[in-house]
Amino acid sequence: MRTEIVTSLKRQATRLLSELEQSKEPILITQHGVPSAYLVDVETYEALHRRMSLLEGIARGERAIEEGRTLSHAQAKKRMARWLK
Repeated sequence: MRTEIVTSLKRQATRLLSELEQSKEPILITQHGVPSAYLVDVETYEALHRRMSLLEGIARGERAIEEGRTLSHAQAKKRMARWLK
């Protein structure tokens, strides 16, 4: 992964964005030598967001199972009947 200082981002934003669009490689932005932010292209960000949403849904389902908040197929079908018409 590439690293750039925040000053480079300020002075060369257009070039960095162009390179980012082509390479799709995230850029770590540092400020005073400390990691501050990641710069990622839109496509990568949206894919990461979709994956995170999916993983959060799986985690909620696993918690529901652990807590015993489950339904039988018949119960679920009855609850969903109004949407399945």
